[in-house]
Amino acid sequence: MASYDRLSGLDELFLGFETANAYMHVAVTAVFERGPLCKPGGGVDIERLRQHVATRLPGLPRFRQRIGYLPLVRDAMWVDDDRFDLVHHVRHASLPRPGSSAQLRQRCAEILERPLNRRRPLWEMWAIEGLADDAFALVVKVHHCVVDGIAGIGVLAALLDVEAAPAPGVVVPWRPRRPPTTRELMRDEVARRMRGTLAAGRAMGQALTDPVGGVGQIGSAAKSLWRLLRTGLSPAPMMCINRPLGPHRELAWLALDLERVKAIRRRLEGTVNDIVLTLVSGALGSVLRRRGELPRGEPLRAAVPVSVRTAEEIGAPGNRVSIWLVPLPVADRNVRRRLATIRATTAELKRGGQAAGGSVLAEAANWAGGAVVEAAARVINATRIYNLIVTNVPGPAVPLYLGGSRMREVYPHLPLFEQQGIGIALLSYLGTLYVGITADWNLSDVLGELTERFESGFAELAEVAGLDDDAGPAHRPATVVGIWRQGVSS
Repeated sequence: MASYDRLSGLDELFLGFETANAYMHVAVTAVFERGPLCKPGGGVDIERLRQHVATRLPGLPRFRQRIGYLPLVRDAMWVDDDRFDLVHHVRHASLPRPGSSAQLRQRCAEILERPLNRRRPLWEMWAIEGLADDAFALVVKVHHCVVDGIAGIGVLAALLDVEAAPAPGVVVPWRPRRPPTTRELMRDEVARRMRGTLAAGRAMGQALTDPVGGVGQIGSAAKSLWRLLRTGLSPAPMMCINRPLGPHRELAWLALDLERVKAIRRRLEGTVNDIVLTLVSGALGSVLRRRGELPRGEPLRAAVPVSVRTAEEIGAPGNRVSIWLVPLPVADRNVRRRLATIRATTAELKRGGQAAGGSVLAEAANWAGGAVVEAAARVINATRIYNLIVTNVPGPAVPLYLGGSRMREVYPHLPLFEQQGIGIALLSYLGTLYVGITADWNLSDVLGELTERFESGFAELAEVAGLDDDAGPAHRPATVVGIWRQGVSS
């Protein structure tokens, strides 16, 4: 039986965003304690790991599908990979024992800078053995056209367990379905266009029969769409972080105590995202002030992804996000005023429904066709509508295990888009807010100072909130975990 799935317009945009120096995979690096996946000598049993992953593939359908294209319109689609082999996707690396932190970071960097092969399913997993205490790391990278932040958590949920000794998994036999013929694809495309025309007609009929409800919904979406477009039509100010990308990266990791972040939020009011954006504003402001690059007029602008998933879509692959374009008060030295400004801005964005406007754009992309979507991606890449991306994804508050090995820490990695040399991702796990900052290699000096300012800014927020540094381990300050170069692959 032939079968395929179309990519949504938003998912296809992430294929178009990818360039020679901007690789569009999201990733995490997780560190696991020694467990049943380890051999007596401390190495990772890669065949046992592949067996474990094989038992989880039924819950990850995109992991056995590759990209194909519809004829004429060149829209992207998912088809079963008839040459699928886990050996190409679950890989093995080793550090000289006992591997140092610098060696681990370098190996992770080499893995992260390699683009995914579009002739295969768009994901890889690397087990890196040889860490101290027989721990091992796992680098999982998945193309952004497959997952957004929430879907990425779904991938972790499919691969990991909440029990240290779960029931053994079973490998379910899988047979790839044949790809559709050109005749079948053209027939389905005509039918899809007809269904869309009928749906549009029904929506218009509803608007005519229920002017208050129907037109009101259209008007609300149109207003939010106009607000989003109006902001995007004016370019963000040119900063040192918005120059063309090179092929290499540098990363920084921090770990923030999540209870301390929540205590600050409660005392100063706002959300965890408000606290994060306040920290980012202060850190960037310090860096730009020292360099004499504080913006005049138009403020710095952060792109903040906002999930628009319904309850039924929580486990679905693909992207269900809109974007807030949030002005950052980087010139304001006063932390209370920065937070108040951020809090007022995000509250207005919620009331104004800018996420709904982004959803309208995403829906329009579904009907634009592959060639138009690719052209739109090139235009967006060339247009500086924001200075950096800041994303915060809530993760599990309970311990997770990989084949019985406990996950100790997990750091997220964002891709960098053209002219966007800094990206900041946060992921919570087991009471800690893990921060991964990605930067273009040419911004290594900026990244080093930004990391220091991020840490001192967190201490300043805690002081302003009146938190006692001696209150115990639940109130420990931020910890800089590591910065490294993402260099040339060996």
